[in-house]
Order: sequence, then structure tokens, then C-alpha cells
Amino acid sequence: MLDVAGQSAEEEAPNKGLIRQANEARILGAGEKVFARAGFVGATMAAIADEAGLPKANLHYYFGSKADLYKAVLARTLRDWLVPLDALVPEADPAEALGGYIRAKMAMSAQRPDASRVFANELLHGAAVVGELMRGELRAMVQQKALVIDGWVAAGRMAPVDAVHLFFTIWAATQTYADFGAQVCAVLGCDQLGPDDLARATAHVVGLVLRGCGLAPPP
Repeated sequence: MLDVAGQSAEEEAPNKGLIRQANEARILGAGEKVFARAGFVGATMAAIADEAGLPKANLHYYFGSKADLYKAVLARTLRDWLVPLDALVPEADPAEALGGYIRAKMAMSAQRPDASRVFANELLHGAAVVGELMRGELRAMVQQKALVIDGWVAAGRMAPVDAVHLFFTIWAATQTYADFGAQVCAVLGCDQLGPDDLARATAHVVGLVLRGCGLAPPP
């Protein structure tokens, strides 16, 4: 069956799916920025629509309410943070795997600082919305990857560390460049971190963590 544009229903469906994905990503990106600036209470769907460059009705069509959109922003941030952990597998080189994870987290802090700030603000207010996700998906992933690190330690491939607390250390060290970017820039005497600043910070955090794990940082 052809529509008025001459497309079959089968041809039109994938296009609609791509449009939906693009619009959802656009709205989530706008939500990150507005929620980071105004918090959940201060943010409005109208402001997010303006930031996204879409009609307000589109936001309600895709996410229903401000609360639904806020939860989706947090869930996407957590999922994106978990993806780089896939590289932590028993057969991987510990220095390469941990260094790669830290670099990925530093890159996300630089590329999407608002996402980190929204998440941090949620945690500071008790994690009422994202708490269930952290107790489920995040906790399961950390426990799984902690076993990998414990295996590296048992095999003598790295120094003994508390694997779970190692993740806390990495999160704190990497996300501070987003959550407390204003403080970092004030001390460094810049308006925002440039590529050289980010490279310097990344090399420092990678080296500090790897040496603490008895591993040699990359040259």
C-alpha cells in the first residue's frame, strides 16, 4: 500500500523510526542542558522545547511529562557511563582496560558536562528518581567488573586494591571536571578547558590511578 508520497508502509516505517530516534536524542540533549541549569523544579517543558528547537507538543508526545523526561535523561546518562565498562574483561590487559575506561569517562565529562551535573544534582538530593536504577543495573555491573579486577589481582597482574572503591575513585576523579568545572577553570585561570587542558588532566588521572594499582601508565 502506497501513501500520498508514493512510499509503501514498509518503506515509511524505518524512516519514522529514525526520525523518532533523532527527535528523542535532540530532546534528551536539550533536557540535559535545561535540567543542569535550572534543576528539576526550575526546568519547564517550554524551556526544553525552545532549547531543542521543537514544538512543546513533541516533548509530551515522546516523553509524556517533565518527570518522564527527567528520568529518561538520568537513565541515558547512566547507560552511557556503563558502556565503556564492557572493555573490562578477564583476558584484557589491566593497564589498557582501566586506562581506556578512565579516558572514556574523561571524554564524556568534557563532551557532556551537563549530563554529569544533572546526575550529580540528583544524587545530592537523595537519588529519589535514579536510586532504583543504581541499586539494580549499576550495582550489578560494578559487582561483575569488580570480580574481573579481583581476578587480575589474584593472578598477580596488578597490585591488591579494593575493586569496588576503585570505581568510586575513578568516578570522583573524572566527573569532577564536569561537576566542578567552574572550580577547575578558576584555579587554572581559564574560561573553559581546552583540548590541551583535557589531555593534561586525562594523563594525570590515568597515571595516578594506574600507579596506585601497581600498573605502568602508557608513555
